Amino acid sequence: MEPRTTLLPPLPERMRPTSLEGYAGQKHLVGKGCVLRNMIESGNLSSFILWGPPGTGKTTLARIVANSAEREFYTLSAVSAGVKDVRDVIDKAKADRTSVFATGKGAPVLFIDEIHRFNKAQQDALLGAVEEGIIVLIGATTENPSFEVINPLLSRCQVFILKSLDAEDLLGLLQHALQTDEVLSRKNIKLQETEALMRFSGGDARKLLNALEIVVDASPSEPIVIDNKSVGLYLQENVARYDKGGEMHYDVISAFIKSVRGSDPNAAVYYLARMLDGGEDPLFIARRLCILAAEDIGLANPNALLLADSCFRIVNSIGMPEARIPLSETAIYLASSPKSNSAYMAIDTALAAVKEKPEASVPLYLRNAPTEFMAKIGYADGYKYAHDYPGHFADLEFMPDEYAGRVFYSPADNKHEATLKSYLEACWPKYYGTKN
Repeated sequence: MEPRTTLLPPLPERMRPTSLEGYAGQKHLVGKGCVLRNMIESGNLSSFILWGPPGTGKTTLARIVANSAEREFYTLSAVSAGVKDVRDVIDKAKADRTSVFATGKGAPVLFIDEIHRFNKAQQDALLGAVEEGIIVLIGATTENPSFEVINPLLSRCQVFILKSLDAEDLLGLLQHALQTDEVLSRKNIKLQETEALMRFSGGDARKLLNALEIVVDASPSEPIVIDNKSVGLYLQENVARYDKGGEMHYDVISAFIKSVRGSDPNAAVYYLARMLDGGEDPLFIARRLCILAAEDIGLANPNALLLADSCFRIVNSIGMPEARIPLSETAIYLASSPKSNSAYMAIDTALAAVKEKPEASVPLYLRNAPTEFMAKIGYADGYKYAHDYPGHFADLEFMPDEYAGRVFYSPADNKHEATLKSYLEACWPKYYGTKN
């Protein structure tokens, strides 16, 4: 395997386009005749916010806008920047206004990544500069700007919604990277299957290119074959590349969990003692009990999770040696409790469905519309408020169209879930009726 220079940027950064010609996806914004392309090509920039999932090209698009307009480009991350950083950029923009007008380039662009993380004071600091045209603000957010951006600032910005990349866009990115990247293009790479890469990326261009680079770097020799098997193997190894070491961390914790799951309080206490005597972190044990309470007891006894959560908080507060007592109490209670993994199975089945069709859209009538902007695009239109109907239940399809009628939760055979099943049978006889 050819060593790669440590100075080389990651593949997603190397493949970041500098013009619209190399930009993938978002045809509804940057296709010919579309609103954002027209703004870029005209050079008449106004402030806007890019709202979309990770890896959809928000940062890239902001840079393309600034490059195309030949304007100064400042960037701040809302994770690390404060009010002082915002004011420093604005002060610099004010100082440069004379030269900006002389060259005719227009106001500089300030790009704020994760703008939803800015608090009210930080957003207030932008208002005057945006309104006076001292800067052109481009914000990027994965969160709904109607909730995360203050109204005065939101009213001064257009909102552009970005979508997850589709299979055609992602495949184009793959082919482009293999053909043009300075590292990949020198290797003998055979792209045989892409389904696993597509599933892993979930419409995220950055995840796709990172996955491609991991598989290529992990392959021991050329030709490098990229297929579903190699992608699954190398990505799993990359994610799981750590080792806490030793029998205490693996074998005993495994026996402890299986003893609780198997309803043996005596074995559970024994393995708990083994771990504590061996110096295992009591918070690690308490975390495992929280997971176990949700995964293996679940809806058969919802109080189990509450007790496990209390145990974690108490252990964190009092420490050893006293922590051994609430740990013992919780382990015995969980081991002696009825068991159900119905919630665990439900979420895993639902996650598998999400991976099949990650772009399935939430029906518009289920989306909240607290702002005029959201109401205009059809949010909440047609929703039935359950409390306005007999029995506080309205027969309404809540699934995306692609999954209408799918059942993910199947009540287990225990006293508590029998009550839940009775209610669900009354509401949804076609899914939970006795004949189904």
